[in-house]
Amino acid sequence: MLRTVSIFAVAVALAAPATAQFKPSKESLEGLYPGKTYSPYADRAFPTHVFWGDTHLHTANSPDAGLFGNTLGLDEAYQFARGEQVTSATGLPVKLARPLDWLVLTDHSDMMGFAPDLRKGAPNILEDPQGQAWYDALQKGGEDASNAALELISQFSQGTLPEKLVTDYSPGSSVYSTVWEATVDAAERYNEPGRFTAFIGFEWTSVPKGFNLHRNVVFRDDADRALQVVPMVTLAPVGSTDPLDLYSYLEEYEQRTGGKAFALSHNGNLSNGWMFPTEDTYHGGKVDENYVKLRARWEPLYEITQIKGDGETHPVLSPDDEFADYETWDAGNLDLSEAKTDDMLKGEYAREALKQGFMLQKKLGVNPYKFGFSGATDSHTSLATADSDNYWGKAASAEPSLTRAKHPFAESENGIFPGWSLVASGYTGIWATENTREALWDAMVRREVYATTGPRITVRFFGGWEFDENDLRSRSPAFAGYEKGVPMGGDLRPAASDAPTFMVYALRDPIGANLDRIQIVKGWMDADGELHEKVYDVAWSDGREPDADGKLPPVGNTVDLEAANYTNTIGASELMTVWTDPDFDTAENAFYYARVLEIPTPRWVVYDKVRLGAEIPEDAVLVGQERAYTSPIWYNPEG
Repeated sequence: MLRTVSIFAVAVALAAPATAQFKPSKESLEGLYPGKTYSPYADRAFPTHVFWGDTHLHTANSPDAGLFGNTLGLDEAYQFARGEQVTSATGLPVKLARPLDWLVLTDHSDMMGFAPDLRKGAPNILEDPQGQAWYDALQKGGEDASNAALELISQFSQGTLPEKLVTDYSPGSSVYSTVWEATVDAAERYNEPGRFTAFIGFEWTSVPKGFNLHRNVVFRDDADRALQVVPMVTLAPVGSTDPLDLYSYLEEYEQRTGGKAFALSHNGNLSNGWMFPTEDTYHGGKVDENYVKLRARWEPLYEITQIKGDGETHPVLSPDDEFADYETWDAGNLDLSEAKTDDMLKGEYAREALKQGFMLQKKLGVNPYKFGFSGATDSHTSLATADSDNYWGKAASAEPSLTRAKHPFAESENGIFPGWSLVASGYTGIWATENTREALWDAMVRREVYATTGPRITVRFFGGWEFDENDLRSRSPAFAGYEKGVPMGGDLRPAASDAPTFMVYALRDPIGANLDRIQIVKGWMDADGELHEKVYDVAWSDGREPDADGKLPPVGNTVDLEAANYTNTIGASELMTVWTDPDFDTAENAFYYARVLEIPTPRWVVYDKVRLGAEIPEDAVLVGQERAYTSPIWYNPEG
């Protein structure tokens, strides 16, 4: 009986709330866990959440979006991103599967607000004979409206719009200031720190000769600073298409206001070699010390995937990469006025630019292409959709219909961008301490971000010198990641062993497809200044074994084209590994990033066939492997 009572008493003591006599002292805990409390989560300072959003979205205030039928404005864009149901410009109800955490509205700075004013017949537009003619054509609708929109876009790109209209919708006019004030006011109204972040931003739409040199500008600040300036434009007489002038604008903004901003370039694949120059810039200048310093200062990120093609790499640049030919747009420049040639490609894609950065660093002392990766939609519908089963096109004319996969986005004698080639991409995941403008912006600048083509795959990527498998078994790899190494976007600490180790962990989108594999992409420059790259399969599903050449067999394909679905009977829900670079040389500059591939899933054209009865073009790609790209981690022999 005494023994039974003793055991019972111990059980009660363990289950009962702690009292003074049972409370352990701080000293006793520190004896067991020096410098730490029992809870591993107390006083945790590193980022613990990934916040999802879009850095590139247009409303009806963008001239191209509005002229091609988008009637949704600032409010609808924010409401949709926050998870509310809205009605699209074509009258269809639409809603996201899950809300976003943040959004950057980036309407084109040139002629911002012109399209809505034209549609409603604003007096300042109707005073101009050409403005009156365009307004009348839009009122008629049909072919008249389409022709008027095409003529407007053509004159816009050629810089031949009526002078009065350009003046009214350029910085310095009261009309333009009113549009910018409305843009900033909307961001302030929808910004709710901790719940939803609405960034203030715009797109600087430089397109000389049809070469895409676009940059989005993202402000860290609130209205009190953002309203001290207006966006920079490209149209004469007050604008410029030279990126160096954009950098000057950003510098002036920071000096004038004490605020912060950065530029984010995109669609180098439509620049015909000018996005990542290594010798001459578009405006006839040189890639010199001034250029590389300014580019490195103002462009911490690059938009690696979006609706106008994937920008990681190209099969010509990466012939040994079996996954290089993904959502490739390579017919020509933005308006297809000049066809693409292979020699242009090295100035267009992110992986090649990362390698060329080493060469410029050796030559000029600074790496201008040391950027992280973001993903975005570049949707011109006000709807930030990036899921293939909820695809809403690029413009109102490409919203769900029986014919949108047939109609070309653009075509000329130099080539064609067919409608089916538009991509559902993409989103950016940000590792940050909280959902606020300041925390998210700071994370983007330190490049602790990654891009996906739409799925919300969770990815952690750390580099160091002493990671081991035990660091993954904790189920909280970030503790060891930050303690023993650096996260995505960082620089490896000075060499502490013969080769760096990388810890990577990926968890599938909870409502998405299983994972096929994790790869680590390495680029480096050898002692002779030659540039190299290699793709390593480091973790994969289903117990597959590499063949004699080290190539991993395909994961398989469960896509049912007749039903527009797939099954997660292949692949894995999570993949993780610690990997050591087998080809490391302490004397060579190198970068590493992780690429995570899903199992095959249907592209949006298959959903169009099943839901709408649409006819799919014979050459359309039906199945793809969606993916995530982490920002790189760099190694510099000089530290």
